[in-house]
Parts: sequence; structure tokens; C-alpha cells
Amino acid sequence: MEPLRSTDPARIAGYRILGRLGAGGMGVVLLGRSPGGALVAIKLIRAEYADDAGFRTRFRREVAIARQVRNRWAVPVVDADTEAAAPWLATEFVPGPALSEAVGG
Repeated sequence: MEPLRSTDPARIAGYRILGRLGAGGMGVVLLGRSPGGALVAIKLIRAEYADDAGFRTRFRREVAIARQVRNRWAVPVVDADTEAAAPWLATEFVPGPALSEAVGG
């Protein structure tokens, strides 16, 4: 986990942000803590995508489909706000190495 940057939010909805888990072309993944104390991974979408109506439509669909997945091999979606100024999706946090480390990249 990396420390938060000055541009990172301290909170998203009711989640207190603890640090950065990673970043990619679409956004940043942050480690958060729910009001009940559970750790979550929050995908926060970059501003340039948040302003794109087509992207928002695809992100809404992604969230809706992800909420339907019930499989022991998939991390459940616990919360999301696809209509926020900066849309986000929260899943249960599963500790472990980054995918690139796990596959030897």
C-alpha cells in the first residue's frame, strides 16, 4: 500500500480512505474502512472519464453486472455510486500481492 497523495480524498461516502492500492488508466484503487470497520477496495474513476456520458453508461452496466455475480472466486461489490461527481465502486478487500506480482510480471 502507498500513502495517500494530496489529491486523494480523505473520505468517499462513509468510507475513510487509508491508502492507495494501485492505479491504472481508468482510475485509482484506494483502501478504505467502512463505518462498521470492514476494509474495502474502492475503484475511483478519473475525472476525464467521469465527464464522459458514454463511459458513465458503461460503468453503470459494469457495476450492475458485478453486483449480480455470486461466486466464491469473485470479490463481492459492497457499495457504489455511479452518479457521484467522481464515480466509484467498493468491493470487499482481499489482501495479497498485486496481480502483476502474482503472475511474475
